[in-house]
Amino acid sequence: MFYRTNEAHGLPHDPFKALVAPRPIGWISTQGADGVANLAPYSFFNAISSQPNIVMFSSQGRKDSLANIEDSGEFACNLASYDLRNAMNASAAMVEADVDEFELAGLTKRDCRLIAAPCVAESPVVMECRLLEVIRLDRYENIETPYQMVLGEVMGIFIKDEMIVEGIVDITKLKPLARLGYKDYSVVDAVFSIERPK
Repeated sequence: MFYRTNEAHGLPHDPFKALVAPRPIGWISTQGADGVANLAPYSFFNAISSQPNIVMFSSQGRKDSLANIEDSGEFACNLASYDLRNAMNASAAMVEADVDEFELAGLTKRDCRLIAAPCVAESPVVMECRLLEVIRLDRYENIETPYQMVLGEVMGIFIKDEMIVEGIVDITKLKPLARLGYKDYSVVDAVFSIERPK
């Protein structure tokens, strides 16, 4: 089949998210000016640069995460692993700004080293970030969207020691979750390698 994205596709659900998959999950933790912690998963998330380390995530509207980031200029990306799948899902609940999703999801807060926002103590990887820019994605001609893209520079990275084997991060130990389409997820628990051509 082929369809124009600005016209009806005839399927029961939009296939776009299922086709751009798997996507890593940005499990973003922030802290409000009132001291209340916020934790939420974002499936539009990825690394976009390694020099310097830059990550991005996209928020549908000015949710608590985005409001806190714009106010504080910082956030943490916690790795959502298979073992934390239920807690990650619980933290996705739409609740009032004064609700602490760490408590809601039964997670432990840990202080970050470089930023004031807390991180998920149970997460095997945490990236501490400072805000670079928020880009409204509706600034393009003929585009109507509530999405805003957040760019953050990774200032520090925490990795649990047991996830490093012979000097290399063992992704099969991390077991990161990936977002697919619809209500589906995947987990990375097997890998293969390919040598680049010279």
